[in-house]
Parts: sequence; structure tokens; C-alpha cells
Amino acid sequence: MKEHRIYGPRQEAAAENELMKAVLELQTVDECRAFFQDLCTPAELQAMKDRWVVAELLAAGLTYRQINEQTGVSVTTVGRVARCLAEEPAGYSTVLKRMGKMK
Repeated sequence: MKEHRIYGPRQEAAAENELMKAVLELQTVDECRAFFQDLCTPAELQAMKDRWVVAELLAAGLTYRQINEQTGVSVTTVGRVARCLAEEPAGYSTVLKRMGKMK
């Protein structure tokens, strides 16, 4: 992770909280798309989209190998997403459940 010389731990936490609050202000898919296109590089946005697709496919019961073959996402990344689905803070699981894509 990039080292920040300006921010101390308290400022870093405050900056993260402000970012999360900003995301909560978004009300439509188009607003979200515009915000994330402004916030992220194309490669960062693609990586997030890839991980989200992997989370959906894991929730649907596909194997690591099937997901790799279908998406081209590395088995290592699939494994990382799978661990995130199984452990706290359970961000993927929370959203997938709310979207009705996971029990």
C-alpha cells in the first residue's frame, strides 16, 4: 500500500470515513458510474469489476477453475475473493445477500 507522509493514522481514518460517506450519497447507477470513473483509473475500475463478477460467480456455486476459464481472472484472485466471502468484514456477502444473489 502507498505510504502517506502527510496523513497520520487519525487523518487517514477520517479520510476513509469521508470517502465512505461520499459513496453513501450516491443515489443512482449513473451517479455511481460517474463517481467511480472520476475516482479510479480504468485499470482500478476493471480490477473492481473483475472481483465483483468473481464474487457473484462464487455465490452462484461455480468452481475456481470454472470462474478462471469463464472470466480470465487468475485463480489467485478468485481465491482472495473467496476468502473475503468467508471472513469478516463480509462486505461482498452483505451486498450479495441484499441483492438476493446469496443466502
